Parts: sequence; C-alpha cells; structure tokens
Amino acid sequence: MGKTHEDDEIEIDLMELFYALKKRILVILAVMVLGAVAAGAYTKILVTPMYSATSTMLVLTKETTLASLADLQLGSQLTQDYSMLLKTRTVMQDVVDNLDLDMSYQQLESSITINYPEDTRIMEITVTNPDPEMAKKIVDEVASVGSDFIGDQMEVVPPKIVEDGEVPTSPESPSTSRNVMLGALAGLVLSAGVVILMTIMDDTLKSEDDIERYLGISTLASIPDRKDYISGKAKKKSKRKRRRRKRK
Repeated sequence: MGKTHEDDEIEIDLMELFYALKKRILVILAVMVLGAVAAGAYTKILVTPMYSATSTMLVLTKETTLASLADLQLGSQLTQDYSMLLKTRTVMQDVVDNLDLDMSYQQLESSITINYPEDTRIMEITVTNPDPEMAKKIVDEVASVGSDFIGDQMEVVPPKIVEDGEVPTSPESPSTSRNVMLGALAGLVLSAGVVILMTIMDDTLKSEDDIERYLGISTLASIPDRKDYISGKAKKKSKRKRRRRKRK
C-alpha cells in the first residue's frame, strides 16, 4: 500500500508540472521565438563567415624503382608522412612570405585541414579563410610549396597536384539554420526549466486536497474567495431582476 501511495504522489507531481507548463505555453513559445531570433541575429551580424577551398594531391607517383614499390606497400604510412611534412614550419613560413600574408605561420597552420580518404592515394588539403579568393590562393600555394618540399626531403618525385582549389561561393560556417534551431531549443529549455523550478519551489496551499496531502489533516470548512463571493452575489441579483421583469 505504501508503494502505491508513493507512485500516486509521483504521478500527481508530474501532472502538476504538465499543467503548469500548459498554463504558460504562450510564454514558453515567446521565449523560443526570442531565442531563435537572437541566435539568427547574432549569426548574421557578429559571426564572420568562413570559406573553404580544397586542393587535391596524388600521394604516390608511378615509378619503376624498388623504393617506389616499397612505398606502394606502405601507402598509409607514407600519406601520414606527407601530411606532417606539409604542415612543417618551413612550408608554412614560405607560404606566408610568398603571399605576403598578415598572419603568423602558426595561424596559417591552424587554418589548414588535411584529409586522406580511406583506401585511396589522394591527399585533400583544405584552407579556411574569411576571404573566399584568399582561401583559394593559400591552398594552391600550400600545395605547390608542399609538393616541392616533400620531394626534396624524401628524395622522391614530388607529389602531383591533381586539382587546384576553387573559389568558394558559399560560406562553410556558420550555419544560420542550425544556430536558429539551437537558439529556439535553448529558449525552450530555459523557459520550461524556469516554469518547472517555480512550480516545484511553490509551497503554497491552493486547495483542500493540498491541506490533506501536505499537512495530513482534514478540512472542516472553507471560506470562499471574496471575488468569487461578490461575483456570485452579483449573478444572483441579476437573476432576481430578470425574474421580476418576467413577472411584470
């Protein structure tokens, strides 16, 4: 019996929270809309759009030497060596000097991402920059300088540049639609959390059931609300007047 009583209390609490949320649904929706609008405005006005350009290189070249055959068997390891050499300080600084970039070689390195698809001999170099044309220039220069540097250091034929970068037409980030959805979700969670917290923290007694539930005593009588009493009295007067008019 005790377990059933505890289950009933949990169910009543959940229903109370549900009705509290339902009662303030318009406020919750308003906060959701406000969060979405704020996130969209922040994304459009304060966040700098970033553009990405990608250049593709062939990691392994066709040679007939014994060394090249060994490289074919160690393609994955060789690709990792290429990517490490490509982002060395020497290559990054040469690119900064050649293009007269207003950044350090560390900043340039942080804007470069190297990807090598599985089971391929391709290395993809991606550069992210606020200027779409500059993103293409940088990725092309990185591929060119890096190819020569890798050939010199490993004493092999330099990796072949398969595709140069393209000038991106749309930003890679930020995503306005995603941020708007996150803003709406944040507004929903925040407003619902406040409503739930206020409901849980509210320890006022609102009905006879609350007195019996929380104080464990039964009510002998109840005093009606003054507003309800006045409105009820006014309704009775209006009914009496109508009856008198009908009699006349």
